[in-house]
Amino acid sequence: MRVDTKVQNDGKMQFEAALDWAGFGPYSYVLTTLAGFINIAYMCVCYATTIIIPASACELGTTTSQQGYIASGPRFGEITGAIIGGYLGDKFGRRRVLLFALISSAVLNGIASISVNWVMLLIVQSLASFCSAGQYSLAMTILCESVPMCKRNVLVLWVLSILCLSQGIMAVIAIPIIPLPFSFYLPGLGIYWNSWRTLLLVYSTPSLLAAVLLFFMQESPKYVFAKGHEEESIDIIKTIHRWNNWKPAEDFQIKSLTLDAIDEPTSIKDQIVPLFKAPLLKYTVIMTTLYLLQLITAFGVWLPTIVNQFMQIVETGVGTNTSLCSIISDSVQVPVDPDVAPCALNVSSLLLVMSMSALRSFLNILLSLVVNRVGYRNMAICFTVVCGVSGIMVNLIPNAYASVVFFMIFMTGALVTGMYVAITVALFPTHLRALAVALTSTGGSIGMLASVPILNRLLEVNCSAGFYAFSSIFLSSAFIAAFLPDDSRSLKKKLEQIEKSTKDEKLTQCT
Repeated sequence: MRVDTKVQNDGKMQFEAALDWAGFGPYSYVLTTLAGFINIAYMCVCYATTIIIPASACELGTTTSQQGYIASGPRFGEITGAIIGGYLGDKFGRRRVLLFALISSAVLNGIASISVNWVMLLIVQSLASFCSAGQYSLAMTILCESVPMCKRNVLVLWVLSILCLSQGIMAVIAIPIIPLPFSFYLPGLGIYWNSWRTLLLVYSTPSLLAAVLLFFMQESPKYVFAKGHEEESIDIIKTIHRWNNWKPAEDFQIKSLTLDAIDEPTSIKDQIVPLFKAPLLKYTVIMTTLYLLQLITAFGVWLPTIVNQFMQIVETGVGTNTSLCSIISDSVQVPVDPDVAPCALNVSSLLLVMSMSALRSFLNILLSLVVNRVGYRNMAICFTVVCGVSGIMVNLIPNAYASVVFFMIFMTGALVTGMYVAITVALFPTHLRALAVALTSTGGSIGMLASVPILNRLLEVNCSAGFYAFSSIFLSSAFIAAFLPDDSRSLKKKLEQIEKSTKDEKLTQCT
């Protein structure tokens, strides 16, 4: 519900109060949906290779090691692209950089669909991931800077729910396209246009659609105001007010805005150095460490294999009194079935991805109902404790069903990534925010790159040690998160300050 605020006699209003007065309506809903759609576009580009690799193996003649290069290339693009994208977003604007990222990544992803060999696919997909890497942090930033404070926590979880669902959406798109048998020879390139190339091209569509919709949206008013363009920022807030309330701009009688003093950076050094100096150094280190310890994504590599073995146990009824590590050991030792096509895509695995994505998305929606009361820091601590303990319990119970249930609970720990984004947005000032989100989240990408080969080796030689080690590391992040400020209290305090500064007689209602 929008707060009925009052403007001071001199026409001044605190910035957050102005956003609160602009309300939450159609513009806010469209922007929230767009932020989620941008995340879908980001996933379709950066993680397209997870579906394309097995389907393209026969035509491109890739070996296991070459497929590993194709899979890891986009991760390197993400690491470098996220930092640069965050810096450019703080320097030139969230909307402008997002438009460039969406269009360029879609074009490069389309070019990847006509790759003549695996090396071209690797290079072009890595470049596409480089261009799209900043989309996630920039979309979350522009959303948080354009909606009332009392709605931000809930909206971040909503957008994260869409992000969690994006892998399932990719699977839904792939299921009807990949099995198509058509194949047309293109003599100019010496390649065959077939289903996996079509799928890669289709994965560019969300980026183009998101770019078209973003073109009609406004820049972040807080970013514009932080750059010193007060009149333009007021005009943007008036536009948001008009769209949200269907009232003319004349009803929004604000002549000037007030905000805490901003030390506007004038160079790359001025934008990066503050993140590594007091008082922000503490938060930079803590948030980067939290991302680095979020190692659950490494287990996603084994998820389809584990589920395949579990389904065999369910069908045969043999081996139900074994732990999850016994299932994984069996999956590693299973010989290749000569009757299965080497490049066939496992549709059951895609259905599993879709189901897991839907589960995470639904859980995120439930969390959005309590986040304003609990706060992101406290919620992240509870999540890491529950999921970390579940990871340790996986191999302490000699029952396949119970073991897999604990494993699924452990895997939902990936949801803390969105919580970390929301915490970062709240901790860092506007002119450093996009870079801070990109820089700290890069720790997660680095951790995933380092942990995947280590975990794979541990699961082969000592599975239990792998679960105990990675679960304990993830559990330790709860202790580190405790050093962050309690955002549930700070949110309440900020809302009270907004109410006092505008002399509003009504309490802010966050529903």
